Amino acid sequence: MRKELWFGVSLMALIIGAVVWFMPAPGDWTNGHLGLLMLALIVVAIMLGFPTAFTLMGMGVLFAWLAYRDANPEIAVQQTLDLMVQRAYAVMTNDVLISVPLFVFMGYLVERSNLIEKLFRSLHLALAWIPGSLAVATLVTCAIFATATGIVGAVVTLMGLLAFPAMLRAGYSTSMSAGAVTAGGCLGILIPPSVLLIVYGATAGVSVVQLYAGAFFPGLMLTGLYVLYIVLLAKLKPALAPPLPEAERVVPLPPVARTLQARGATHALPALGAGLMRALKGPRNAEVPSAVFARQLGIVLLPALVTALVMGTIYSAVTSPAASIAVESPLSLGGAEESSAAVDDLAAPPSEEPAAPAAAAPSAPATSATPAATEADARPAATPAAATVSAPRWFWITLAVVGLLLVYFYWRFSFARVEIFKMLLTSFFPLALLILAVLGSIVFGLATPTEAAAVGSLGGALLAAAYRQLNFRVLKESVLLTAKTSAMVCWLFVGSSIFSAAFALLGGQALVEQWVLSMNLSPVQFMILAQLIIFLLGWPLEWTEIIIIFMPIFIPLLDNFGIDPLFFGLLVALNLQTAFLSPPVAMAAFYLKGVAPPHVTLNQIFLGMLPFMGIQVIALVLLYVFPEIGLWLPTVLYR
Repeated sequence: MRKELWFGVSLMALIIGAVVWFMPAPGDWTNGHLGLLMLALIVVAIMLGFPTAFTLMGMGVLFAWLAYRDANPEIAVQQTLDLMVQRAYAVMTNDVLISVPLFVFMGYLVERSNLIEKLFRSLHLALAWIPGSLAVATLVTCAIFATATGIVGAVVTLMGLLAFPAMLRAGYSTSMSAGAVTAGGCLGILIPPSVLLIVYGATAGVSVVQLYAGAFFPGLMLTGLYVLYIVLLAKLKPALAPPLPEAERVVPLPPVARTLQARGATHALPALGAGLMRALKGPRNAEVPSAVFARQLGIVLLPALVTALVMGTIYSAVTSPAASIAVESPLSLGGAEESSAAVDDLAAPPSEEPAAPAAAAPSAPATSATPAATEADARPAATPAAATVSAPRWFWITLAVVGLLLVYFYWRFSFARVEIFKMLLTSFFPLALLILAVLGSIVFGLATPTEAAAVGSLGGALLAAAYRQLNFRVLKESVLLTAKTSAMVCWLFVGSSIFSAAFALLGGQALVEQWVLSMNLSPVQFMILAQLIIFLLGWPLEWTEIIIIFMPIFIPLLDNFGIDPLFFGLLVALNLQTAFLSPPVAMAAFYLKGVAPPHVTLNQIFLGMLPFMGIQVIALVLLYVFPEIGLWLPTVLYR
């Protein structure tokens, strides 16, 4: 028997043995014990390979009937059927789920626009000076592509076809290459727009908008830790990630660059500027029209123009009158906030949190004053609005640092780097604009997740059309895959809803809550216990089963320990990275194995994933110790 089967059979035997050991004699069973038995049976059934959604539904219907039968056998069947209909209807009318098919459709369209190959090539050349540049470019490409798609299987498969063979040809370690591809591909379940966050938000009654804002910096932190690990490993052990040969760093130059370089020019900005001036003054410069010089000079000046625009926007914001800036209430990490049973994500972000009525929109007037007093207070506030507020010292320090970096950038901006920058313009920046349009509109409250997902779907179609990849076959495949994924998520919700109802009817939730409270745990101990259980569940189960089955058990316990469901969701999302990287159900490993060369074994892929699992644990500890990493942005924007 294979090792994976031994592991699975041993784990199932352990679960069954624990049930037999801790459960009382059959004659002493209560409904609560039936609920715990149902929980154990569902885990074993899923490990045996039964479909998750219909297994949840079947177990839920059976045990709901047992619960109703214990109360009134005559109407047990009717009550069970009514429960099925009510739960299915409640799921189908959940507004949060509308954004799932739209985000998935956007992801499949972006995947088929063939941007990832150009993105990887341009990042590979731009980061060639960094140790382990191929692996670093792989991780950065995965992070960017995950932000645009959120589909783990697609990212791992594409990078397995593109980056994994390139790293093997360059002499990189097989294990390290496999770890970089699988870990980078799994970032899509954490970095918005993540389907996991939508599912958690709908399950826990937490605003998806605030989850997106909160997950942004933890995703960047985890990506940065991955990159730091690769750079240090390549620096300490160059044999694992040898530097790229000079032949692979050569970038073909256009005629104007070759001409200027042949005349001794080394820096792009002064050479192009002088060439343009000579061309405009009369004689043509090296048979190159002045329009070519102007176009190249415009590309070279683009970073400076964008920097000036960004710093100008920041200056305008920090010099705005103080009277026009609303004071946000602080976000409490341990606030015991009541979550409504159904959260409407179509509302504006501040209004989605019923527990924070004080965090009104910045333009909303105070309701505690009378209309006359409000108007009287508003008139003096309008007087200093015209006054100019001095920019704080940190702005001028930042401006000086940015200016020095810009000078250094242009000092190093050779003609080859100009060509790399042009490659980034055609690969990275279209994706960046799409990401900003989607996530920016959500995070800053300009659009709801559903509206932003619709814009993202349109943007994905425009990208595919711009790169001449939008045809009937691509559209058909994207629609079919979107329908399959959306149907899976919706059926999972229906099955989970029936299962949770049956578990509550049997008293399983009350039994679990009574057991946890009897342990007299502190909030820190409970948080460690919960995250440890989720970490262990990630070994045999996927993130969908963990969110759908176990979050309805954990969420009601949070109020007893004063833990914010938003912060708990961020920890869970970071923790569930392990669900794709932990054997034997490490789906990322099987995605990569399906496209890897034949000589690459599953054991090598698993070995490469282990260090990245350790990095995930470090990131989880950092997020818990410094909760502002995840809570600062929601605090500033919404509360």
